Amino acid sequence: MNLELLPLIDSTDDDFDAIYPDHIRLLARKHWTPISVAKAAAQFLVSRRGIKVLDIGSGVGKFCMVGATLTHGHFTGVEQRSELVELSRTLSASYGLTNTTYINANIISIDFRDFNGFYLYNSFFENIEPRNSIDQTIALSAGFYTTYGAHTSNKLSSLPSGVRLATYFTDEWIVPTNFELVDTLFKGNLKLWEKMY
Repeated sequence: MNLELLPLIDSTDDDFDAIYPDHIRLLARKHWTPISVAKAAAQFLVSRRGIKVLDIGSGVGKFCMVGATLTHGHFTGVEQRSELVELSRTLSASYGLTNTTYINANIISIDFRDFNGFYLYNSFFENIEPRNSIDQTIALSAGFYTTYGAHTSNKLSSLPSGVRLATYFTDEWIVPTNFELVDTLFKGNLKLWEKMY
């Protein structure tokens, strides 16, 4: 447990988000996971020591930092925007987090078999709502939304039973049918799943 980051995690989202530059902080309410949601999702995903969690579309690394502080899991964020990946790495290092990794890549290139927990916060939605995009540094298209969602669903479906998934404001068609809904929190917006077969 990282004691240096705990005061921020036990505070408000506004206080936590103050660690980010102004232009990043302005995106927080729409794009970065609230602390309360991150805590609940991370504690569900990390059911035992050694769990490796993949945050798909990790943005500025907020979910990974919260999860890495509160649990004994290792949190990896994959994000296409290099600026956000570098910021995530810098902040995690400044808080002494040794159980986070950030990868600047497209989800298509990630081996899902390296992980046994997954987090999605509406990861591909900006492809169909470009006016709500983070910035203009990556290509967006409705086709990508379908491609990335189907890829993620197929990869999750092929994993062993017991794998856990947390989705926040995420379309359920991305969740394979061999995952069972275990619980819903935050007015049904956070859904907790486990792979049954």
